[in-house]
Amino acid sequence: MGISHSQRMDEAGRFFEKIRQAEIDYANYWYENTLWEWDFWLSVSISLGSWIIWFIFRKRGSEGRLLLAGMFVLFIAYVLDFIGVIMGFWIYTGKVIPIIPADIPWDASLIPVTVMLWLQYKPGWNPMLKAVIYSALTSFVGEPLFEWLGLYYSKNWIPFYSFPIYIMIYLLAHRISRSKSFDPI
Repeated sequence: MGISHSQRMDEAGRFFEKIRQAEIDYANYWYENTLWEWDFWLSVSISLGSWIIWFIFRKRGSEGRLLLAGMFVLFIAYVLDFIGVIMGFWIYTGKVIPIIPADIPWDASLIPVTVMLWLQYKPGWNPMLKAVIYSALTSFVGEPLFEWLGLYYSKNWIPFYSFPIYIMIYLLAHRISRSKSFDPI
């Protein structure tokens, strides 16, 4: 028949206590080994620098469309990153904030900003071609570069797995950015 409601609540409480303790332990580790180190500063630079670059080079008048597509990418990147870290596919170092597993430089900065910039670059090009180029650069150049820098370690993941994912993310962002359903409020 299963366990009672109170037993289920007790069991769930024990699991969440383990998660909370892991978060506390990681925050202590981060404070002692990451905060103010070179990889922390590089991550902060990527986080802020991405948005500064976007602000300077964004297409004026298209900010709303680009930000909508960027927020979609941010959400998808965060969800996929959460799943990837929890499943043990990769880990990050140099995190800006000590939260497991969110990584601000990638999920909330670099990935959405590069997609937004790529969306506005050569907007007449075939979106599939742009998606393949973006995905190849991100998967086969970006991921290995950040692994070489020591900011990202793949454990059970290879860049080829990322390739179709980045294509789909880009194509969906492209579709969102080209939506004709925007009317004045």
